[in-house]
Formats: sequence, C-alpha cells, structure tokens
Amino acid sequence: MGSVCVEALLEELRVFGLGYEEEAVPDKLVELCMTHRLAQSDLANELVAFTTTKEDGSHLTVDILNVFEHEVLNKRVTKAHQKRDNRYSGIKDINTIQGLIDVEEEEENLLDAYTTPSKGSQKRNITTPENPRSKRTLSTRSPQLLFSPNSFSPSATPSQKYGSRSNRGEVVTSFGSVQDKSWSGKGGHGSSVKLFGPPEQSLTRSYKFMFQKFRDIREVLSWKIEELGDALKKHYKIEEFTSVLVPAQEPVTVLGQIGCDSNGKLNAKSVILEGDREHSSGGQVPVDLSELKEYSLFPGQVVVMESINSTGGKLVASKLYEGVPLPFYQSTEQVEDLELQMVLVACGPYTTSDSITYDPMLDLIDIINKDKPDVCILLGPFLDAKHEQVENGQLIGSFEDIFKHCLKMIIEGTRSAGSQLVFVPSLRDVHHDYIYPQPPFSCYELSKGDKQRVHFVSEPCTLAINGVIFGLTSTDLLFHMGAEEVSSYYPLYPPSEEMNVDYENFYNYVPLPVTPDVLVAPSDLRYFVKDVLGCVCVNPGRLTKGQVGGTYSRLYIQRQDTEEERKSPCIAAQVVKI
Repeated sequence: MGSVCVEALLEELRVFGLGYEEEAVPDKLVELCMTHRLAQSDLANELVAFTTTKEDGSHLTVDILNVFEHEVLNKRVTKAHQKRDNRYSGIKDINTIQGLIDVEEEEENLLDAYTTPSKGSQKRNITTPENPRSKRTLSTRSPQLLFSPNSFSPSATPSQKYGSRSNRGEVVTSFGSVQDKSWSGKGGHGSSVKLFGPPEQSLTRSYKFMFQKFRDIREVLSWKIEELGDALKKHYKIEEFTSVLVPAQEPVTVLGQIGCDSNGKLNAKSVILEGDREHSSGGQVPVDLSELKEYSLFPGQVVVMESINSTGGKLVASKLYEGVPLPFYQSTEQVEDLELQMVLVACGPYTTSDSITYDPMLDLIDIINKDKPDVCILLGPFLDAKHEQVENGQLIGSFEDIFKHCLKMIIEGTRSAGSQLVFVPSLRDVHHDYIYPQPPFSCYELSKGDKQRVHFVSEPCTLAINGVIFGLTSTDLLFHMGAEEVSSYYPLYPPSEEMNVDYENFYNYVPLPVTPDVLVAPSDLRYFVKDVLGCVCVNPGRLTKGQVGGTYSRLYIQRQDTEEERKSPCIAAQVVKI
C-alpha cells in the first residue's frame, strides 16, 4: 500500500468527533495502518465503530489504540487465515474431495518426517501390513471411479478374509432330486413374475405412518384372535368357547392369545393367555402347561385349549388344538409350459463388515451371468444400517445415491443374462422407510428396456412365478414358531424391539392369502431348506457374514398340471457358498 497521510486520517476522525491529546497518537495510527495493511478510510471506519462501544472513546490515547489493535485488528488477521486455510468448509464436489485426500496424505507424510521414532506416526492406519496400498492409488482415480460402488468411502479397502476364502461354490445343503442338474436357466425366457392376489391386498406404494391410536392396534389384534378362533372352531367342530376368567371344575374350551408375564423370554413358567374380546373381554390368566406332553408356543400365537380353571385365577391346560394351515393355491388355468425354471435367491448384506467395496455383490453378478437363472430374488439390506462405516458416517455421498449405484450395478450388470430381477427391501436398508410392512423401493428410475424384467415389491409380499406361489420376507423370523401357524408373515406379538409396525397396514398386507409353495425367510441363523406340510421353506443365509463370505440359494421349480394331485413344485434346491 502507499504512504499514509496522517492529516487526512486525523481529519476523517474529527468528522466523527474523535480527537487526541497525546503526541504519540498520530504515530500509533500510522503504525496500525502499515502493520495491518489498512487504508486510511478502513482504519477510520473500524476505529469509529470500536470507540462507539466505549464510554471514554471520544478521546484517543495510545492505550485505547492498543486495546483496539488487540480486540479488533488482530482478530481480523486470524479470521482471514482461518478462511484461507479452512479447506473443509462448504459443499465439495467429488474432485474437491479427491484433492482433500491427496493434500491430507501429503501433510501427514510431512509430519511423519519430523516425528521421532519413539513417538511414532500418528497417521491413521487404513491398510493392512500384508497388502499395503500405494500413496497415489486414490489420486490416480477418476472422479467417477472414486464414487463408484467399489469405493464409497475414502478408506475403501477390499476385505482380506473375503478375498482369501477357499470354499467358494461349495454346496452346503441340498433338497430334492439334485442329480444330473446343471443348475442353469434360460435367462428369463418365458418367465412370468407378478403379484399374487387382488390389487387391494398388495402394497405397491409408500404410505403415511408414525401416527397410531392404541384403540386401532387393539382392534387389529382382536380381529386376528377372532378370525383364527372362528377357523379353529369350524375345523374342530367346537360348540362354544368359555371365558378364561370364569371358574370351572370340568374341562372347558377357551380361546386366546399367548403372552408372557414379564419382559424376559417366554418359558413354561411365564405363559399367560389373553382371552378374546367376545367371551373373555380381553382378560388375562396364567397357564399351567405341566400336563401337556409336548407343545410349541410363542408370544402372539392364537390358540384354543381345553383346561380346568378351578379358582378362576389359573388355567391348567390338558389339550392344545393344533392350528389349521391355509390351503394351497390351485390354479384353474390350463398349463402350457411345464419346463423347469431356475430361481436364484440371495439376501444382504452385499458387502463385508470391514469394507464397503461390494465385492460379494460383484461375485453374485458374475454367477448370474454364468448360470443365467430365470428369476433372481434379491432381498435387502443393500446398504446395511448396521455397517460400521454407515454408523460412523464415513461414507461419501448420501445413502440414497449409494443405493442407486448398487441397483445400477446389478441391473446393468445382468442385462446380458436377461434374468427377471425381484428386489425386496429390508428394515435394515438405511435409506428406506423404517416401517413394517415396508413399501417397495421407489427412488430408482428404470429405463424402458428394464421395466419388463425388474420388479420392486414390498416387504413382505406374495408372488406368482410361472404359477408357483412364493412367499417372500426379509425380516429375520424363525420358522420354529410352529408350522401350523403359517397364516401371517409376522405372527409375533409384541414384535421385536427392532420392528416398527404399522398395525392398520399390517392387517391389510401381512396376513398370508394362501400357504405358499415356497417360503423364503432369511435368518442370521444357519441356512436350511425344509419341506413343512408341503411348503418348502428356504433360509438362504446371508451373502456375507461379518468379514467372510456367506451363502445364497438356487431352486428348480416346475408348475404341475392342474388335473394332477398336488405335489410340491420345488423339484430341487441347494444352498451354496458365494
């Protein structure tokens, strides 16, 4: 800046009523202008603003100017440096993020050069010693590759345990006749996938939730007890039900819902029966199960039992009526195509817990392109809310954007195979509605060519695949609750603490319309394929388990002629290591 005109500066101050008596004041003003590189008018404006807050500010002294420099001018310098050095402020595009990563690495390397061996490097460890990563790996990537599904976080490193697995392709369990099966499909040629049942029984769009009245919940639970009670009464020809609260010295038949008398797990000593509304007004009474030879109960199960209630305060059960399974669907349409159809079933997570590289998903895509299954059923989570990098907020980009990239990988990666794709959401999908029943994914726009082969369905849902009925749910619900109780995708009450249930829509969309030919119920427990009363139940496991690879399932189905006696359309099934 040029030289400072002291007289012009003092004249500007006099205009605002500022004077001085000490001879050193003019020299101090010049020093402030030169030191802080301020124009005369800028210094005058700052000084006038400062003195208006002081009681004796109209008379300038060296002491006042020193305070002014400390409280105002020095802070201006600090803010200027902070603004210039604050590289992490504002919204950054992908190129800026890449630049920040490179600069941060260079700074950390420079700091490491000045640290003593005893102190060690404070740089965070983002690679394993067995597979060190080049410092320039990220900087050589294009912005598109940096934001590809293989690197959703700046520290994306492939899982060592998953990459070193030796049992890929191993068959861990089989069902049916699997000899001479090549396990390949026709790539969706001639396959038909559609929702089963009338449109009003299928959840096809999002809905408003988070507002339920206790009265409405009570109504849904009462309807469930009454409807199942009527079915049992008709099947076993029971004349009438008795109240659970009325003393009875002779055996009587009561209807109710199993509950637990505490917050712990249900056991033989904690069982209570909540009576129906019509006969027992919802009254509750403890149940003694000691006289039953065998039983299988769970909270929320609707039961009919014979019992004695000598005091009106405790039921001693003597007989438990088994539930009545729903009928199987019998099509009246003539069958033209009786060829085998291959169905592949996989359940997320699709990436290991120590990485976000989605290598397991890429391996699954390779399997689909190789085997060309007719239908691929893919259940969430696709971006797991329980993943460490999701919980710690280490991902680049929004959850929805990452999910869209995952779908793009699958849909575009399997076009050559031509397989029909069915996507089922999960309550663990971090970007999706956290409510049960869960609406289909709606954030991904399909191209015109993909609309015929890509299907977004709800959780849970019932599908007809070439006339074979599939029941699909991504909720981890164990099937041991009782095969006779397959009347709902989620019969437990109260639900798990991880479940957020909307009971009005629960009543409309969660009950099973028929007993499915194949029920897909993934679980964290051991995989299995079992025939239970004619329904083939499949737990395909999860594609990944922690840091290691998991399993998926493949099935051969064949629709039978309507004139033949019913037999399971699931000819064979296997669970295979990824």
